[in-house]
Amino acid sequence: MTTHDPASLSRSLSRAEQAALGSGADFWSTKQVGSVPSLVLTDGPHGVRRQVGASDHLGIAGSEPATCFPPAVGLGQSWDTELVGKVGRALGVESRALDVDVLLGPGVNIKRDPRCGRNFEYFSEDPHLTGTLATSWVQGLQSTGVGASLKHFAANNTEHDRMRSSSDVAPRPLREIYLRAFQAVVEKAQPWTVMCSYNRINGTYASENHWLLTEVLRDEWGFDGVVVSDWGAVQDRVKAVAAGLDLEMPGSGGGSDAHVVEAVEAGTLDAAVLERAAARTIALAAKAEAGRARDAAPFDPEAHHALARAAAAQCVVLLKNDAVGAEPVLPLTAGRSLAVIGEFAQAPRYQGGGSSHVNPTRVDIPLDEIRALSPDTEVTSAAGFTTDGTGDAAALRDEAVRVAGAAGTAVVFLGLAAHQESEGFDREHIELPAEQLELLADVVRAQPRTVVVLSHGGVLRLAPVAELAPAVLDGALLGQAGGGALADVLFGRVNPSARLTETVPVRIQDTPAYLDFPGEHGHVAYGEGLFVGYRWYDARDIAVTYPFGHGLSYTSFAYTGLELSAGADGITAQVTVTNTGERAGREVVQFYVAKPGSGVVRPVQELKGHAGVTLAPGESRQVTVTLDRPDLAYWDTRADHWIVEGGTYEVRVAASSRDIRVSASVEVTGDELVLPLTVDSTLGEVLAAPGAAEILGALMPMPQAEADSDVLGIDMAKMMASIPVRRLVSFAGGAVTLADLDKIIAQLNTARTASSQA
Repeated sequence: MTTHDPASLSRSLSRAEQAALGSGADFWSTKQVGSVPSLVLTDGPHGVRRQVGASDHLGIAGSEPATCFPPAVGLGQSWDTELVGKVGRALGVESRALDVDVLLGPGVNIKRDPRCGRNFEYFSEDPHLTGTLATSWVQGLQSTGVGASLKHFAANNTEHDRMRSSSDVAPRPLREIYLRAFQAVVEKAQPWTVMCSYNRINGTYASENHWLLTEVLRDEWGFDGVVVSDWGAVQDRVKAVAAGLDLEMPGSGGGSDAHVVEAVEAGTLDAAVLERAAARTIALAAKAEAGRARDAAPFDPEAHHALARAAAAQCVVLLKNDAVGAEPVLPLTAGRSLAVIGEFAQAPRYQGGGSSHVNPTRVDIPLDEIRALSPDTEVTSAAGFTTDGTGDAAALRDEAVRVAGAAGTAVVFLGLAAHQESEGFDREHIELPAEQLELLADVVRAQPRTVVVLSHGGVLRLAPVAELAPAVLDGALLGQAGGGALADVLFGRVNPSARLTETVPVRIQDTPAYLDFPGEHGHVAYGEGLFVGYRWYDARDIAVTYPFGHGLSYTSFAYTGLELSAGADGITAQVTVTNTGERAGREVVQFYVAKPGSGVVRPVQELKGHAGVTLAPGESRQVTVTLDRPDLAYWDTRADHWIVEGGTYEVRVAASSRDIRVSASVEVTGDELVLPLTVDSTLGEVLAAPGAAEILGALMPMPQAEADSDVLGIDMAKMMASIPVRRLVSFAGGAVTLADLDKIIAQLNTARTASSQA
């Protein structure tokens, strides 16, 4: 490639060549234009889906073998940024070995509703946790010379009518919930590309949204990479390029290139805009070329499978572990016979369906792995049910009950099959299949020592499971090594430390978006506003089956000695964590922040930090985190920017959003916000300005609040405070004019500006 910088090279190209750089040559590749090489982009995020023959975006055609790591629904449950970074690096190694320049991931959309069919590709319901994990994923991947593609930008929270529907979101939730993770990853990890989504945002297609792609992404956040479309997301390429889109995928056979050139020649598209878009694609090609220059030895499938197993074990959440007899059911003990029940024990569900579907290098079968870890234990098995409706359901259930009753412990694998949740459609409910719940009830009656192991991509209603089974493990989707990882946790070779990244509701009717999902007539109303996930349940004090951040261990931990200090960087929190149990284990320490008495509507509390600490029995360690000052800010719709409100903040250190262990308060200095007064400001707002009472009083008599209150039986001062100043013209009986008020407002604004600059 030429030594010219991207901008110079772009200027040297013809309009046709510049336009050609902005669309794909085929399904997965960009065009080679002169000295600018072709690039290969392919699906992730949890594995490399490299198609070399027939190609598609739905996972139908085959792909090269690659390690299937835990999808984001599982990986997020680790709450482990270091682990996520390791997985990102491994994905980069495999991408490089398979000649992939950009891996399409990570997905950082918020899990607004548990029915969204693509939730398995996203990390959590919380923007802070999502942004933290995704930042590590991008940094890990790009450290290998392979680019990330942060997606799906933005507010892509439903699969229903996803290519046309408009996500109608108010400014505060859009900024504080749906854009916040994107902002964190862009600012901290500098992804090579950002992928715009299919949907519209407040009526404008993401691919044509200048506010989103240019004003926010580039001007505010400083993104200098390539904006690529989701595959087929471009409605009008000329409008998209004008809005800030650089690369349309896949290719359109040159048709959209010609339209772009025609628009430039007709003067309806600024030539400089096209030139800049081409320069960004050239810069991306230069990064990819530098990545290709690195050594790209074939990846080690066995080493990556071992990493996938270790990662998956960190992602298994112990939801429940009651005692049956003298001891908790888990971990399983040697010598006690086992009955392993359920179709998923022999045909595991380990990844989601659609464009991210990976052709794994191998797959661990849970039943085989359980037997491998218990060679001296009698292990029997039964299918119990089928997910395709075949077989004699009653006979399958009877066999499972017999096997369970004859064993010392039953391990029952339940969950959703691939056809029950996938990209491309949303679920209609969050129920486990009825035949699985019937099976579980019968098994527990025959065998009280029963463990349930769950496999699923979206949240399930687990109240019936929690009522029946004394022990429950949630594996979500764990990737190709999930079978071995589950065996490791079941037998205690790995002490579970994962945490839920989504609230498990008692019923679907309790969920925040229940009345507004999936939308109608091409619009999705985000009526719950800021109150997504645990924010909703906390604000309404709604009971849940399992809260956000929940997860048990085979040991126990105590929290003491919380100390807080506030500074320019934010709040520094230190807490001592002690392993009070008999096993070594890892604890995920969660830091929630509340702002009592806030002047704006806020959630009861919000996650603003977390840390993992591994401790031996009896060991104590101090955990220190910084709750970054920008994370304390809310989006002020009057000023249209972030504001840290001054005052008292409460920091709650917790084992889950509903298991607060210690808390303390600290004073935080706020940002100064001086909004200009106008004649439409209220009397209360104006009178808050220094000297305003004297100036207004000299112009017209102010009401005697105390006397009038006695006559009218009301608080006159409060009533008057809400009246816009311009209405004084009517109330003053001609004593004051609008021109008088304009002069007073200008005088007060000048005085306030001078005071703030002093």
